[in-house]
Amino acid sequence: QVQLVESGGGLVQTGGSLRLSCAASGSTSGIGGMGWYRQAPGNQRELVAYIARNGETNLPDSVKGRFTISIDNSKNTVYLQMNQLNPEDTAVYYCNAHRWELEYWGQGTQVTVSS
Repeated sequence: QVQLVESGGGLVQTGGSLRLSCAASGSTSGIGGMGWYRQAPGNQRELVAYIARNGETNLPDSVKGRFTISIDNSKNTVYLQMNQLNPEDTAVYYCNAHRWELEYWGQGTQVTVSS
């Protein structure tokens, strides 16, 4: 089992920045990559950013140039730096980890961007 604990959400004004962190614990060997998803009310959960253990990243166009994902393999922690936030970024952000054929989710952290 892998446990994921997120931190760093909150309320920010348009144009502001937030940094989310997600620490993995438990059976962390074999984690191939970690990422962030978000879900706004009435919407499906969507990928925000993904990073593999080797550092390869995947970000959708909606956040490219504004969000950066990084990983500290020694701490099993993934970070999401979010800049130039706008109200459309308001959602619950979930940390995700893939370990072999299984995936794990954090409890979610709320990000609210006021206009």
